[in-house]
Parts: sequence; structure tokens; C-alpha cells
Amino acid sequence: MSESHHAADVPLRIRRLSPLATIPAYQTEHAAGMDLHAAIETPLVLAAGEILLVPCGFAVAFPPGHELQVRPRSGLATKHGISMPNAPGTVDADYRGEMKVPLVNLGKADFTIEPGMRIAQMVLAPIARAAIEEVDELDGTGRGEGGFGSTGV
Repeated sequence: MSESHHAADVPLRIRRLSPLATIPAYQTEHAAGMDLHAAIETPLVLAAGEILLVPCGFAVAFPPGHELQVRPRSGLATKHGISMPNAPGTVDADYRGEMKVPLVNLGKADFTIEPGMRIAQMVLAPIARAAIEEVDELDGTGRGEGGFGSTGV
């Protein structure tokens, strides 16, 4: 007997822009992300060291107070070195253009992106907006100004 423990579902409206688009969906009951698929007619070769912007064939709308985080797929990253140069990418609630994924080949060999291939994943996440206040001094902490590596390796 399965019982869902998800927070209130947030509407994610998807507009298909291409007949090649695959509408994102959760693949398991507790998956955090939805796979993004390449909406391409023919295979694309992503050469070692190259960056390509790959279309997904749809646009989205979701409520303010949220973002879509676009992340690399762990299997592509570990097996082939395929990642995103801006990982994670952010899609803002007011963007209505086509979802596209910048992919980078960090591997040593060319990689072929096939039509419909799962190329990334997206997670709908709540965001907090900062109330920016300029001050003359910041509250002190035990760490102070200790930066990179200041707490050990």
C-alpha cells in the first residue's frame, strides 16, 4: 500500500511547441526531478570540449515563488562526461520561451545525442526572495571572514 507524502502539488503548465517534444513526467513515486528530452529530428554530435544548446520543444508556466532547476543527469555525467556549463540552471517563473538545455562534453570522446534522449532533469523548487538592506557592519560570527578552505580540507 503506497501513500504519497508530497507537499501540495504546484501547477506546472506545459505548452508543446514541437511535435518532437516529450512532456516531462516523474518516473517514480518519490522522484524529485522530471527528465528533459531532446526534441531533435536527427542525432547531434557533441564533440569533446564542445557546448551545444539542445531544444526540448516546450514552454512552461508555474506560479511565482518557485523556480525550475535544470540539472545534469548523473548517468550521462558519470559514464560520458556530459554535464551542463551552468549547472544548475534556473528557469524563472516569468520565462515563457522554449525550454533548452546547454550541454557540455567534458569527456575525451565525442557523444551522440539521439532524438528523444533524456538529456537533463528539472526540479520545481520554492524560492525565498531577499529583503535587501545595506548596512555599515555585519553581525559577527565565530568564522568571521574565513573563506575557501578556512575550516580544513
